[in-house]
Amino acid sequence: MIYRIIPVLIVVLFSFSSYESSRKRSYVADANIIASNSSNSLEFRCKSIYETLDLNSFSLPKFDVFLAAFQGYEQIKQQGRLENDLLTVIDFSLPSSEERLWVIDMSCQQIVLKSLVAHGRNSGLAYATDFSNENDSFKSSLGFYLTGEVYKGKHGVSLRLDGLEYGINHNARERAVVLHGADYVNKKLAQKQGYIGRSLGCPAVPIEVHLQMIELIKNKSCLFIFHPSRKPLQAAKLLS
Repeated sequence: MIYRIIPVLIVVLFSFSSYESSRKRSYVADANIIASNSSNSLEFRCKSIYETLDLNSFSLPKFDVFLAAFQGYEQIKQQGRLENDLLTVIDFSLPSSEERLWVIDMSCQQIVLKSLVAHGRNSGLAYATDFSNENDSFKSSLGFYLTGEVYKGKHGVSLRLDGLEYGINHNARERAVVLHGADYVNKKLAQKQGYIGRSLGCPAVPIEVHLQMIELIKNKSCLFIFHPSRKPLQAAKLLS
């Protein structure tokens, strides 16, 4: 009798195993489809905003730069960490002689400011190509930041920044990487030598716009520094 039951059990077990394996593959496929659809939906929304932004006579950042900024902005917003809807985008693929910083009001979808911005002196000359999160590196750090409080220091009125990506920029506050004004960030110097002055790692901006910019983006808005070498943001890497 037993010899008749055993083959039946083997068939049943094999069928169940095949079913479980098929079900797991179906779950994985469904999860991949959901992730793909979510990504496509986010990119669609981003493109819709990008194409309808009120430019205020300013030019747009490149779409891939805006998309990278938008993806992180949305993650940080969903975490409830933003109290200011302005998004600051810095594109370090551009030379320092060009205006490569945009302040975008995401609530009314409008570019409100565009400016020159310096990179760290050890990150490169005209172009920023080398980045660091280490103290005393005098290099810029890429990635997403939350703007902090305003204070008055050696550069006058300045804005503290908190890096949100571990290993990329999480030492920003300890390194005193802040947004401040600097007289070496100006168009005349760029025209004369082909590049503006460089900072010790801070995103320094022209003296004539720094107070306006700080007032706009202070108190927990999102600031993003882009470079093509940067890997895409993963939610798990965002600091809490």
